[in-house]
Amino acid sequence: MEVKISCINKDDRNNPYEAITHVGGLNPDGTRWRLTLEEAIQSINNNKYRFYVEVDNDRVEVIVAVSPYGHEYLKTVADGDKPNNLLSLDECPL
Repeated sequence: MEVKISCINKDDRNNPYEAITHVGGLNPDGTRWRLTLEEAIQSINNNKYRFYVEVDNDRVEVIVAVSPYGHEYLKTVADGDKPNNLLSLDECPL
């Protein structure tokens, strides 16, 4: 199932080095959904969801990447436009 991510949460919103803690968006019925980073990564790894973000009406796929220290995190596929598609999203309501 393809799911659009339209918002994120970080511990320190203004710190570019803080990792994303949650991703979220809207369901077709207008209700909000929100997953922890771990739940989103597991959903991708288990092929439950394929996440994407929209940038200037273009879909950019969200994938699981691994840091040099072996930690999994989410990032968008390089699209030649904005390198921080996820980080530039609005804050998810709590």
